[in-house]
Amino acid sequence: MSGPFFSRLDLAEFRNYARLSLDVGSGCICLFGENGAGKTNILEAISVLGPGRALRGAELADMGRHDLARGAAPNPKPWQVSGRLHTASGPIQIAAGIEDVQGAWRRFGRIDGAVSTPQKLASVLRLVWLTPNMDRLFAGPRSERLKFFDRLTFGLVPDHGAAVAGYERALRERQKLLEEPAPDPAWLDAVEARAAAFAADLVRARVDMLRLLDAQIARAPRAPFPRAEIALAGAMEAEAASGADAPALAARLQAAWRSGRPRDAQAGRCLAGPHRSDLLVRHTLKDQPADASSTGEQKALLIGIILAYAAALAARAPDAAPILLLDEAAAHLDAARREGLAARLESLGCQAWLTGVDASLFDAFSAAAPRIEIRDGAARQL
Repeated sequence: MSGPFFSRLDLAEFRNYARLSLDVGSGCICLFGENGAGKTNILEAISVLGPGRALRGAELADMGRHDLARGAAPNPKPWQVSGRLHTASGPIQIAAGIEDVQGAWRRFGRIDGAVSTPQKLASVLRLVWLTPNMDRLFAGPRSERLKFFDRLTFGLVPDHGAAVAGYERALRERQKLLEEPAPDPAWLDAVEARAAAFAADLVRARVDMLRLLDAQIARAPRAPFPRAEIALAGAMEAEAASGADAPALAARLQAAWRSGRPRDAQAGRCLAGPHRSDLLVRHTLKDQPADASSTGEQKALLIGIILAYAAALAARAPDAAPILLLDEAAAHLDAARREGLAARLESLGCQAWLTGVDASLFDAFSAAAPRIEIRDGAARQL
């Protein structure tokens, strides 16, 4: 095993689990059980240990276990998830959860007991996930594709999350100023300068990620997952790909925003910038847009992209390999693709957590991959 992996996971008052402890090894971990048993909750618990929004995008208070007395309102409790993560420099203990601070829920993150920042978490733990809600990612809203690609970029550039968050905060501040009867031009200039600096950083990181991923896809096997042709549709991304440096990118965006203030004030939103970009994906063999493919082909394309991403990061440095969270990934795959998924995952050197309703979905995986049944808030390894 060359990449980071969890050897133990502990959940306390999280979703449907009062307490749960899992001791596992490296490689693939196969969770199976009936719908609603809590398999996805375990993947979500792992996802809260990383930076940014968790796998479902749920509010923090909604992740706690609820005591539902008959006729009573939900009463969420503080919850915690912790894991023992093995890295190239040794094992570390990561914990995350919420605590009640003066009547408000506050998130915390810790590494070996010390308070940790999102950037520090991103530097030691890289996560990528696939959920059933993503099966139509290519046919869905542009914003969801961009969020997906930005999350991939976190794995390459740990500060990317801070750049995206800073950019979004600055845009909200700009829009609030534009809604004033007579906004201060100097103040607008300052806010736009800050937003443009964030924009230049995040665009250059996206372009670096695109190049790395595109090169890895070209080296990937042609089967059983189809190769994807990927591109970023955005003016700033095109300029960055052509060699524009950060100051030039920021200056051009500032000029566009300055001239577009009346338009954005009237529209009630910013109509220029990298938040308007899109991830374009084509099925290479069929030479057609991904959203024109069947649901099964779209899922296969997405799995191929995620596998290429994991391979690209692992090739850069063993400790950069991500942990994969694959919820119902095998559910709509034929036997050949289930076998291909097992073979690719077991050759990657990445830990992968998979879920399915039946243990037979994991028949293609080696005997070394534990099959763990999830039932009634408990786990039982076969």
